[in-house]
Amino acid sequence: MLLLAGAALWAASPRARADDYTDLLDILRAKGSLTQAEYDGLLSKHLHHGARPVRAATAHARPMTHAVVVGSDAPRAVVPGVMTTSSDSVAVTQARAAAERAEASAQAAERALTSARAEINSPSVVRVAKYVPGKGVTFHAGQIDINFSGFVNGFYTFNSPGGGRPVAGGISTGSSGFDTSGVRNGLLPAGLLVKVSTTQDGLDMSANFGFYPGLNNNDPGAFNANSGGSAVGLGTAGLDVRQVFATVGNARIGTFKVGRDLALFGADAILNDATLLSVGSTGSNANPANTSLGRIGVGYVYADWIPQISYASPTWKGLQGTIGIFTPLDEYNYAGSGYSAANSQHSAPMIQGKATYDVTLGDLKARFWSSFLIQHQQHLTSSAIPTTQNRSTTAEAADVGTKLTYGPFEGVAYYYYGSGLGTTGLFFDGVSASGRKRDSEGYYVQGAVKVMPRLKFVGSYGVSNLYQAPGESIPLLVRRNQSEVGAGYYNLTDWLTLMAEYAHTESAAHGPNHNKDNTVSAGAALFF
Repeated sequence: MLLLAGAALWAASPRARADDYTDLLDILRAKGSLTQAEYDGLLSKHLHHGARPVRAATAHARPMTHAVVVGSDAPRAVVPGVMTTSSDSVAVTQARAAAERAEASAQAAERALTSARAEINSPSVVRVAKYVPGKGVTFHAGQIDINFSGFVNGFYTFNSPGGGRPVAGGISTGSSGFDTSGVRNGLLPAGLLVKVSTTQDGLDMSANFGFYPGLNNNDPGAFNANSGGSAVGLGTAGLDVRQVFATVGNARIGTFKVGRDLALFGADAILNDATLLSVGSTGSNANPANTSLGRIGVGYVYADWIPQISYASPTWKGLQGTIGIFTPLDEYNYAGSGYSAANSQHSAPMIQGKATYDVTLGDLKARFWSSFLIQHQQHLTSSAIPTTQNRSTTAEAADVGTKLTYGPFEGVAYYYYGSGLGTTGLFFDGVSASGRKRDSEGYYVQGAVKVMPRLKFVGSYGVSNLYQAPGESIPLLVRRNQSEVGAGYYNLTDWLTLMAEYAHTESAAHGPNHNKDNTVSAGAALFF
């Protein structure tokens, strides 16, 4: 009907003839009913016929009430009084046929597109998400996302002792008396992280696994894969399964976590420590463990990976709180020689909590945090505590820290204080042999600057102090561990970072003993 009406309008008015028919062709092309080639052909034929004088066309045309279209036996209705030529009828017929073909093609294309979309969205189709550097590789399998990420690093590390006498609980290798070389991991071992996540009934949930293999031979001890290694042939590297946990929640109600993961107290201290990517203090370089120490014991106490049930609140204007119960850890006599009490009985869990606040003020980005720890230590034992006594105490600790970023500059400042907390590791030498708590504190400051988009230099200084309990006098017990670190990091690609670092570490006892060492490391880390 549209075609017939257009033809009638074209025939009825010589002045409007070209405009009306051309408009009709334009409409058909816009609707997709005509291809460009069909449009050009019909328009050319129309303009050819329209070039004949109007009078001549009127004189030769006969009034018709019905017109027979070439190629069709059926008469077609024409608006009464309208003059129509056979060539015009042919053009209209061709336009109608082209429109029908185009409509059929469009319907077929739409059916194919609908079918393709159904296949793409089918749960049986596995798709790969767009890669974002540092976010790993993500596969979408229906409603399930599977993410793989990880890293591999390796360093040549040369450690040279600076001399001195042994310090019980010290972390410097200065009194060892000989240089050491090693190809080893840094503060991070290698890692493969797997996260399987989905959303069900409005709840975001995930299962997480973190596997952390080392480079050097494993020699399990009190610290398992993090104990000193074994530089003997036919050895095998250790595997540290640090993370096995599940999360459930959403942005409205917060997130619950159940499983083994990084604890809360001291977590931000290690996550913002630049030596996390490099080596720092070696701990042991003759027989490297899965990791070095970085700044552990020289600025903060290691947060550790602990079984937990924790809850993180929704973020409100940059503020978030987290609290949880954790598997309690024993007081440990790290210094040896009966200097500290130990225990292995716990009727209550460890409790940890943390608050963070993120804010942006123009070009300044800031993060502030504070965390705490409480644990009741029951049935302390040592050579100085009679077995008939059931002596116990409560360990407590808290910390504060901040990270500021302004353009190419970055700064971190951190401080902690504990009673019964100990030093280096949680509850290492935190309680004296008599059962009294030792106080401890420490801090580190760190500055970084990007001199080029890919090149960054970092410098840091940190201290960890352990004080003696009231009435205690142990000259050999560690009083202070400290270190200075300078490093350069160059991002060769989105994945690969090259690093070079110098670290100076010192340990001092409550008596005259002290020692120091110097470490130079160079290596690379690949993150995906």
